[in-house]
Amino acid sequence: MNAISLPIPVIETERLTLRAPQLDDLQAMIAFFATTRSHMVGGPRDAMGSYTSLVSRLGHWVLNGYGLWHIVEKTSGTFVGWTGMIFAPGWSEPELGWTLFEPAEGKGYGFEAAAAARSHAAQHQGLNGVISYIAHANGRSMALAERLGARFERESELLGKPCQIWRHPRLEAAA
Repeated sequence: MNAISLPIPVIETERLTLRAPQLDDLQAMIAFFATTRSHMVGGPRDAMGSYTSLVSRLGHWVLNGYGLWHIVEKTSGTFVGWTGMIFAPGWSEPELGWTLFEPAEGKGYGFEAAAAARSHAAQHQGLNGVISYIAHANGRSMALAERLGARFERESELLGKPCQIWRHPRLEAAA
């Protein structure tokens, strides 16, 4: 079976590689989406829902020219989450989103990956000063948004659920 080659850039940071979603990531996604932690990002989902999420990420890149990268820890080669730009029906504008699996939390990976994705989006995809939708109960994401320089903008709703919109600063290099 031949794989389709998509023009999804690879981003290297000090400790992480942001790369295209791969079929080998599916088992980790199934495990994550089986937990209650996944409710902040559309879960829980069964194996088929996880597969649909994986393939829709690739389709997002095809249709929009941007999307989610899967985050891999360089030293171990472990897939630890995802970050990148999301714009689908229900979104008011493109969003910088992020998700880390529990073992990867508290190591600064979220900041490192989201900052790299945001910078790439501003410099190469025309997406600057973007938003992040954050659930009211997601204090860790609010703290990360603040660390990234984002500020609470307004109350909103996404896919029928109340949330907050946080606005990221425009990056000078992309202006």
